[in-house]
Amino acid sequence: MKFATEEELAGHHAATVRGAIEGVLGGLAISLPASWYAQRNWAYYRALPPHLKALGVILVVGPCYAIQAERRGVEFDKTTWTGAGKAELEREERTQQARWSTLDTKAKFKEWAMQNQYKIILGSWAASMAVAGTIVMRNRYQSTPQKIVQARMWAQGLTIGVLIAAGVLTQTQRQQSHDNRSVDHSWAYILEEQEKEEKENRIRELARAGKTPAPASA
Repeated sequence: MKFATEEELAGHHAATVRGAIEGVLGGLAISLPASWYAQRNWAYYRALPPHLKALGVILVVGPCYAIQAERRGVEFDKTTWTGAGKAELEREERTQQARWSTLDTKAKFKEWAMQNQYKIILGSWAASMAVAGTIVMRNRYQSTPQKIVQARMWAQGLTIGVLIAAGVLTQTQRQQSHDNRSVDHSWAYILEEQEKEEKENRIRELARAGKTPAPASA
């Protein structure tokens, strides 16, 4: 088992911080112009209290911050992969790519949806909230406090719907994983790669000692 060095931990932290900054800036680049446009063009948006407008910005910036920070951290981790572990991960990646190329369009879309279910759920929730808020705020026969109460009721209902959808998708994914499960032989591949590395290292050591010529590189 390989333990992370101080340099690797510091590099991972720096990469994560860089990703977090990129995510925040990207989220602000989307949410602030959108809020400014809504403020100028929609009277019902101008009637919203400041904390709800700030919440809209946070709902965009928060996911961008978390996703980009994680992406940068994972990218850095990949640069530190070495030895048998790296070879096994690359083999699994090639296997997944080969499997993906054999799927038809419907199967690809279904698998993509299962892998990105929470992004889809969150995006659908945000879009439905925006539509519901637009409909509520256009009602000229309600006061602003009444509109806010109605918007909160919509938010509660949509949140419950999102939780139910997440539960259904999670159960479906578990069932598919159970039906398509296979025996994990990755440990055997890793042992094989480690044995190959040890042999190559011994040959190099003997070659440096002058006992046998180094093997020609392929």
